Amino acid sequence: MSLAQSRERQSATTPLTVASVPSGHVYVRHLSPLGGGGPVRLPDPDPADPARAAGATWWPPVMLDPEWARQADLDVFHLHFGFDACTPEGLEKLTRVLRGRGKPFVLTVHDLRNPHHEDRRLHDAQLDVLVPAADALITLTPGAAREIDARWGRTATVIPHPHVVDVPTMTRALNVRPLWRGRPFRVGLHLKSLRANMDPMRILPTLVDTVAGLDEAVLQVNCHRDILDADGARRDRELSDWLRRQAADGRLELEVHDYFSDDDLWSYLASLDLSVLPYTFGTHSGWLEACRDLQTTVLAPTCGFYAEQGPILSYTNDGDSFDADSLRDAVVRAHAERPRLGATLDERLAQRREVARMHDDLYRSVSR
Repeated sequence: MSLAQSRERQSATTPLTVASVPSGHVYVRHLSPLGGGGPVRLPDPDPADPARAAGATWWPPVMLDPEWARQADLDVFHLHFGFDACTPEGLEKLTRVLRGRGKPFVLTVHDLRNPHHEDRRLHDAQLDVLVPAADALITLTPGAAREIDARWGRTATVIPHPHVVDVPTMTRALNVRPLWRGRPFRVGLHLKSLRANMDPMRILPTLVDTVAGLDEAVLQVNCHRDILDADGARRDRELSDWLRRQAADGRLELEVHDYFSDDDLWSYLASLDLSVLPYTFGTHSGWLEACRDLQTTVLAPTCGFYAEQGPILSYTNDGDSFDADSLRDAVVRAHAERPRLGATLDERLAQRREVARMHDDLYRSVSR
């Protein structure tokens, strides 16, 4: 074996050091092979202002500071989330620093429309900096890849979203689900803290009427305290009053609570037969993937590319267009057929191996 061949073989087996932004996010954690291996991902530095961390050590992402990128010991910089509040000028400076150091910049386009922003212009401007600057692009669905090509003339590698729920919890859900066939059909609508892409009153009257007309069916609506409590920081009085009236009339079960822990969230999702997503715009959904991990059927709107992530039910809700009949028909079908659209454990494990391999291959291709 020649010296050049020996060096090439060593290069192919030596783990790369990757700054994945943010490395603490569950999506990023599940890009590595189960049991270890793959690239070395740098831990998220603590935010300079601990008060802004809000319990998440990766927020705000210190790795997005151009000065951090200028000094960090890394082979690849891979951006996923966390640039919501960054100016396009700041992101351009970050990409210039990486380019000046000869460090490859990889971008996964999770969101073509930011679900937290009512006005899309800032996110569009951010992507107008990041997408052209990237040495390689990844996205989660073919539809998103087509939009990236149409908007920027760039080709994105499609790598599917890995599982969200941990493997032991997925295993328990697969074992428990068959025991629940005799209980009432439970539909869940989780409004969280009302992200910008949620318009619950658009769908709630139809959803309440539809579930009320089904035999042995329950509608559970969950919402955070900041929206529904009288002293909530972001209280929506109209929504709160409407939901409480419906709950008092026995037409839905209303659950008002603080943010769920992961374990509480998985228990909640696993208790549902159908999870309805009330989005009016968006691109992809980790919530959808968690439901599929737990064998809970998802009913998603036609906006974005949710239907390309995996088998789900759909209803028409895309910007200004909402079709109440499509929502009603999908709920009735879910109740009648009890479709099993979740991913099996074997599928998720095989997918994670493939996702990890594809990322490692891409990192090596841009590092040569």
